[in-house]
Amino acid sequence: MNISAWTWILTVAGLCAIIGFDFYLVARNPRDPTLRESTGWVSFYVSLAVLFGLGLFLVAGPQYGGEFFAGWITEYSLSVDNLFIFVLIMSSFAVPKIYRQKVLLIGIALALLMRGLFIMVGAQAVARFDWLFYVFGAFLIYTAWKLVRHKDSDEEEFKENAALRMTKRFLPATNTYAGASLLTKIDGRRVVTPMLIVMVAIGTTDLLFALDSIPAIFGLTKEPYLVFTANAFALMGLRQLFFLIGGLLDRLVYLSTGLAVILGFIGLKLVFETLHHDGVSWAPEISIVASLAVIVGTLAVTTVASLVKVRLDRKAEPDEPDAATSDPVREEVEAD
Repeated sequence: MNISAWTWILTVAGLCAIIGFDFYLVARNPRDPTLRESTGWVSFYVSLAVLFGLGLFLVAGPQYGGEFFAGWITEYSLSVDNLFIFVLIMSSFAVPKIYRQKVLLIGIALALLMRGLFIMVGAQAVARFDWLFYVFGAFLIYTAWKLVRHKDSDEEEFKENAALRMTKRFLPATNTYAGASLLTKIDGRRVVTPMLIVMVAIGTTDLLFALDSIPAIFGLTKEPYLVFTANAFALMGLRQLFFLIGGLLDRLVYLSTGLAVILGFIGLKLVFETLHHDGVSWAPEISIVASLAVIVGTLAVTTVASLVKVRLDRKAEPDEPDAATSDPVREEVEAD
């Protein structure tokens, strides 16, 4: 794709405007959103992504349009899995419910900024060193194997990363919240509040997730513009998605398995296509249509199988409370 500087500028400006408007709404009325409100906003962001993809179909052709949709769906599904960790972070730092939207929004904005830098570096690297695709492919296959083998390990506890530990070590902090403020004064000394710490936790944790998602999307498209926009549209609706399915995450029992299949498939696709590019005649080239079919089909099977299993388990143990429906956050949202 031949993307002009003006196209980049307009795209980034448009995304910043959307995020800025979202932040204005959150700052004006901090609260725990209702189920209807979250559904509306998620539908809005999904519609924006679909319209953007259709625009690419018309302007750039079906190949690039298909690559965007494949990348966006993959990033969005990986983001759903990441919500498990966001729930744990919110619980670990005891974030007041009315401020969870602000924490998520700023954390996601930081993640988008850092991912943009990561994508620029990655795009330059893969343009100069073709052998990196072998590394990306092997890493994705390893990640898929690790997901299948330890699919429940990321749900047990939240472990602080190096950036978060450094922040807590070098910045004087208080253990109590001061509303939504990032800084407060204690005995005349300015200190940071847990609000800043938890935002760093969300942002840096999402950046660590990019170690899986960025190589995955480079396996679907080599265009930096598509990589960035797919990531941006996947992240923009993540705040509302947190409140929409926060109480339903336990029902997606096979999500990690489905994501493992997708990451493993993309890893093999990367290796095969690189081998084909290097002159290995037997290595197939997998089309973006086939890739999109595998991704969507896997997610559909995963979702249906998860819901069926939860329903069968509920019938087998009628006296056991349903963890997905007994979530206190979900009950309060529905009560609103």
